[in-house]
Amino acid sequence: MLNRATWAIIRKDLIVVLRTKAVALPMLLVPVLLLLVLPVILSIAAGYASDPSVRAELDIDRLLASLPGTTAQSIKGMSGEQQFAYLALVYLMAPLFLLIPSVVAVVVAADSFAGEKERKTLEALLYTPLTDRHLFVAKVLSACMPAFVVGIGSFLVYSVVVNLAAWPIMERVFFPNYMWIVLVFWLAPSVAVLSLGGTVLVSAHVGTYQAAYQLGSLVVLPILFLIIGQVQGLLFFDTPVVFLIGLIFWILGVTLVLLGARSFRRTRIATKM
Repeated sequence: MLNRATWAIIRKDLIVVLRTKAVALPMLLVPVLLLLVLPVILSIAAGYASDPSVRAELDIDRLLASLPGTTAQSIKGMSGEQQFAYLALVYLMAPLFLLIPSVVAVVVAADSFAGEKERKTLEALLYTPLTDRHLFVAKVLSACMPAFVVGIGSFLVYSVVVNLAAWPIMERVFFPNYMWIVLVFWLAPSVAVLSLGGTVLVSAHVGTYQAAYQLGSLVVLPILFLIIGQVQGLLFFDTPVVFLIGLIFWILGVTLVLLGARSFRRTRIATKM
């Protein structure tokens, strides 16, 4: 399915992404804030977690009480500082991490579909000998590949930052655990595909990158619900839960992408340009 012309479009789209500030900036800022700034802040806060007033303010004891038995047992022997560091950096950060592949997929897909229409560069592609399927696959892969690569790269950076930032408290390498492996290589790609699928459908009905980006960002709402559920103790990111959420997101994401493929017809797009 991937011929030379398809790969040429993928390469072109990736080059445009790297050269377009409106697209590249969110791809840089979100990982920096989540992977560098926030872990350092949480590691510093963990140093005060044994103070009763701080524990009450952060509601740490309630969060600990909501942990599943095996996880609660594994951190039972830790100090207050270690418990907070482990809880915050391993579990509370897990749903936040999902924002990275989601944002990358949305900004790249919005630029690849709606951005091309806005720049009037999509018209030339519509008259290439590529079939609609090849053209759509090229556009989808050009959005998926950066999301997957940035997600895995962010995970590697986060692993180093977390272990270094929390070393004075944990005094050992404690990250990642098995749940994070499933999250990065199963759930995060499903989030990227879900975000991509939603943005593709939106881009078919709007003519500007900004409109596609704003509407496509609505797919972040499920991630926000996961974050709220984790913080409130309503949902806990253990390995089975992460796998199940990933399965649901894969089904939804693939469905949206297939719907987008059905609506991607060059004749229809050409009449709207």
